[in-house]
Formats: sequence, structure tokens, C-alpha cells
Amino acid sequence: MNRPLVANAMLLSLGLLTACVSVGPNYHRPAVETPPAFKEAQGWKVAEPRDAQARGNWWDIYNDPDLDSLLRQVQVSNQNVVLAEARYRQALALVGTARASYFPTLNAAVSTTRSSNSVPTVGGSTAGPTTSVSRTNTFDRASLTTSWELDVWGRIRRIVESNRAAAQASAGDLAAALLSAQTTLAQSYFQLRIVDLDLGLLERSTDAYGRAVEVTQNRYQAGVAARSDVTQAETQLETARAQLLDLGIERATLEHAIAVLIGKPPAAVSIARTDQIPAMPEIPLALPSELLERRPDVAAAERRVAAANAQIGVARAAYFPTLTLAGTGGYQSSTTPQGTPPSFSRLFELPNRFWSVGPSLAETLFDAGARKYQEAQAIAVYDQDVASYRQTVLTAFQDVEDNLVSLKVLEKEALAERAAADAAGETLRITENQYKAGTVDYLNVVSAQNASLTAERAFRDITNRSLSASVGLLKALGGGWNTGALPQ
Repeated sequence: MNRPLVANAMLLSLGLLTACVSVGPNYHRPAVETPPAFKEAQGWKVAEPRDAQARGNWWDIYNDPDLDSLLRQVQVSNQNVVLAEARYRQALALVGTARASYFPTLNAAVSTTRSSNSVPTVGGSTAGPTTSVSRTNTFDRASLTTSWELDVWGRIRRIVESNRAAAQASAGDLAAALLSAQTTLAQSYFQLRIVDLDLGLLERSTDAYGRAVEVTQNRYQAGVAARSDVTQAETQLETARAQLLDLGIERATLEHAIAVLIGKPPAAVSIARTDQIPAMPEIPLALPSELLERRPDVAAAERRVAAANAQIGVARAAYFPTLTLAGTGGYQSSTTPQGTPPSFSRLFELPNRFWSVGPSLAETLFDAGARKYQEAQAIAVYDQDVASYRQTVLTAFQDVEDNLVSLKVLEKEALAERAAADAAGETLRITENQYKAGTVDYLNVVSAQNASLTAERAFRDITNRSLSASVGLLKALGGGWNTGALPQ
């Protein structure tokens, strides 16, 4: 029988076998309980099919050029995002490394070795002295060596599958890190703008309190007001000034935080004051089932489950023998002084040629249960990742519900607080007129001033919380991201 033909047939059969067998469980996404609708979504607009299409950046709905300029820098300069991007590139490289195992390796080697040894010789007579002659040998060799592990049991395929899923998880981590940095910056930016409004409010209040001090001093000098009216008015003025200075600390701290988020030292960033804040946007709501496709952290957790599932197959493949096909070929020659020493260029002649090729089968016969424990470890890691995935899904649902209820309640609270601030302002105007008419003492004016200032600042705080909750809801809904952005 033709032996090369038999060898080729065997190799073909092995190749077909490697394409069919993959030990270990095939992956199925873990089941999670998904409610048909969000509990707090009553009266909320549900996203229509066209709302799921890409329509620019998620923050465009605020229509704030300064915010847009800052958020565009996060992807480029934020160091946490840069770190996540580097980890993603590392994961992609591991996928390439694993895929390289599908193919044989080929190595080349060229060497030349000179050695010397002594060979004993006997003299002319039988009883003559024994002497030795030194001989120098030269050994030249040029060879190619190839080795190919045949993936009979799917071990390499499972490693590639695991690394590919890990790379997809890393891509989800990158998107989640970017979204987290961007939403943190947006919330800090809106808080800074509310501080700007508070600064303007306190500046106007200190001007009014300064004029009130002048009024009380004039009334005191005219003998129609007590000295306590003057001291109360001065106390109110200095308290407002202290609050104004304290807001300067808060604003500077927020500006520093924004600078770090865009990857710059605080000294390099200065954000001009403005009394303009964006209006509350209308945010279309996704269905709970769609949330699993729109949150990068959920997608990353699910891909880690897939990677862990493939590692179970890698662990089970260790129970089976490893089949390797190896071959070596090249030229080698050895010369001594007795022969005619050929030059290195004559090495590549037919008589110097050699080759060897053949398969090898290796199997571990005893390992004291190491493979069993490795499989148990892989299964335990899979169970951990499944639990982590389900917890991430639950947290995602909670994030949406929390921000939904916050926005609903804050909308009503803002109306009530605005009415309270307007009423407090009207009370202050009436009380000031009554004081000037001499019908009330200045303590009533101070009380009305405190109530008006507190109500105005409380309304601005609700505005800040509402904007922050809107950003939180956009983040909870994935910020426009979807699983189609994962590498395949």
C-alpha cells in the first residue's frame, strides 16, 4: 500500500475531526427576570422605534455648547477612559494570540560547531609507547522545524471563544467607563451652573441687605429705630457675605473636578460664569427587555459569563490526549582533518540532507485530581459570573426606577417650591414696607429675608437635583449605546 497516501488520508481524517469536536457546554445566555414595564414609568413617554436610532450624542438634548465642548474632551483625555481603552487593546491582542494556535509554528536554525578530542595511537612495535593525536571536528547544520497541535477536542477553539468574549466584555467596560466619566462631568457641570445662580442670588441679596443696613442706620440716627435693628441688619448682611464666600469654594472645587475629568490640571481650566441653565429635556424611555441591549455594563457582565463558559470546555479538554504533528528537515555535515573540509556553501548538497516527520500523542495518566479541581474551579467561576450578571441586571432596573421616581417627584416638588419662593418674596416686600411704616420691628424683616433666600436656594437645589436625575436616567438607559457596538 502507498504509505504517503495512507498518511495523507489520516491527516485529512484528523482535520475533519478537529472541525467537529468541541468538548464542554455550549453557551446560552443566563435567564433573568425581566418585568414587562417599569414600575415608575406611568405617564412616561415610551421610546418609539425611531428613538432607538443614533441621533448624535446623548447630551445634545441639553443644547449647551459649553457642556458639549467639555464632554467631547472626555473620550480623548480622561485617563480612566485611556486606561480602559488600553485594556481593551490588550484583550484584542490576546484574541490574536489564541487564534495563532490554529496554525503550525515554523522555526529555523543554523549552527556550526567545532570540537576537539584526543585519539590514542600505538607505536610501531607491540611494546611501543602509546601516544594520542588531537582531532578537530566541524559540524554544520541548517534546519527547519515545524510543530502543529491538532485541535481534536476543541481546546484551542474554546480558548479563542473565551478570549473573544473577554475582549467584548472589555469593550463594554470601555463604553461604561466613558459613559460614567461623561455623566459625572455633566452632573458636576450642572451643579456648577446652579452655584452660579446661587452666586448671583447672594450677590443681589447682599446688595439688598446693604441697603437695609443704610435704612436702619438712618432710622436709628433719626430716633425712630432701635440700635438692635441696625445690628440685626448688619448680622444679616455679614451672614450673606459668608455664604457668598463659601460658594466660591464650592465652585472652585467643581471646576477642579471637571478639569480632572477632561484630563487637564485644574490650573489649565477656567469656566466662565453664566446665569443660563438648560431646560429639563424630555427623555424617551426604553422597555425593560431593551435595557439588556443598551447598557454597556450589562453587556460586559454577560460577555464574562460567555468567557467563563468557554473556560469550562478548556478545562474538560485537559482530560483528553494532545495530538501534535511535528517535522524537521534540513542539511548537516561533519568533517575531520582526514577528509577534505568542505566550505559552508557545500552544506546544501543532497547527501547532507535529512528529515523526520511524525505525530505524537501525549496524555496525562495521573495528576492526583488536578484536572478535576481545575474543572470545578472553572464551573465555580462561571457560577460567580452568572450571579454577577444577574445582579448587574437588577441594578440596571433599579437605576432606571430610582431616576424615574426622582424626576416625577422633583417635577411636582419644583412647582411647590417655586410657589413657596414666590410667596416668600411677596412676604418680604410686604414686611419691608410695614417696617418702613413703623408697624413691625426689624426682626420680622430678618425672618422674611431668611425665608425668601432659603426658598430661592431650595428651588435652585431642586433644579440641580432634577438635572442630575435626568443625566442619571440617560446613563441608566445606556446613553444611546447598544450591543451592536461590541466587536465580533
